[in-house]
Amino acid sequence: GKHQAGITTPMQKACYLVVLDLRTTDKKEVIQLFKDWTDYSSKLVEGELVKKDGSNALLPPTDTGETVGLNPYRLSLTFGVSASFLKKLGLESKRPKLFRDLPPFPKEQLQDKYTGGDIVIQACSDDEQVAFHAVRNLIRKGRNKITMKWSKSGFAAIGDRKETPRNLFGFKDGTANVTTEKEFDKVVWTDSKDWMKGGSYMALRLVQMHLETWDRTNLQEQENTFGRYKESGAPFGKKDEFDEVDLSKLPVDSHVRLAKEVNLPILRRSYSYSDGIDERTGQFDSGLIFIAYQKDPDRFVKIQTNLGAVDKMNEYITHIGSGLFACFAGVEKGGYLGQALFE
Repeated sequence: GKHQAGITTPMQKACYLVVLDLRTTDKKEVIQLFKDWTDYSSKLVEGELVKKDGSNALLPPTDTGETVGLNPYRLSLTFGVSASFLKKLGLESKRPKLFRDLPPFPKEQLQDKYTGGDIVIQACSDDEQVAFHAVRNLIRKGRNKITMKWSKSGFAAIGDRKETPRNLFGFKDGTANVTTEKEFDKVVWTDSKDWMKGGSYMALRLVQMHLETWDRTNLQEQENTFGRYKESGAPFGKKDEFDEVDLSKLPVDSHVRLAKEVNLPILRRSYSYSDGIDERTGQFDSGLIFIAYQKDPDRFVKIQTNLGAVDKMNEYITHIGSGLFACFAGVEKGGYLGQALFE
């Protein structure tokens, strides 16, 4: 199609996200990998085996098999590459001007293991096992060309899809999202003349949420942090979640006010994660896999810079991971992922 799935696709319940590093600088090998991934992806989203096995039972099966008998539950697969990917493959001359690493932001405490990387794969499905199976088989196919840098399994409280999902702080997350094709064209899809035409830039942040601190915070303070009422999701001074925000009614350091002041919409497609216990603190290791799509990464940079030092939310969260990825346009019939970049 014209665009990759998993960007403006309505959110699924589960996300398995993995960031990879290249082990090879051979462009031919990487092109073959993306061709293989295109072939595998087309089968995975249909709920088919990645490849039927021959009759030799002495060989490992090609497909790992944990989704046999399951339907794909709206599986979408989204692929992106970073500026370091272009550099490693000698494609730096093709790097669009607006595509550079995210700058440092105030208050972040990035960990190397969650920062950077060459390739991102975002697998989303209404079934967690389906999403994991897809990533597992794609990585298995590229084992000698890539290594895994980090991965997270995310979930979203989408219920019957009539409600905006809530984050782990119990607040609705994504109320101000763009939703129409017209808005997507204006905000999400790049209209550049280069290989990114019809693609989008993914800003990826791993945000640890300090749930125990939050859970000891009174309701008024929680609502002041967001600038919205917790139960209804309405902005201060209004009745309904989707009522127009009146910035003058919101605390100057509230999250919503600072994000809105910039007046640059983006498409947020974030998932919560819970990853056992943080050994350093003995608390939950939980938070948000923050994913935002936009036609120009500068939109995200301006919002994050404005949130930077003064956002009240910073008392309860720490940004520990970061990456910026160029997600290609869709694949034409007979084509492969990233073809416009490589040819």
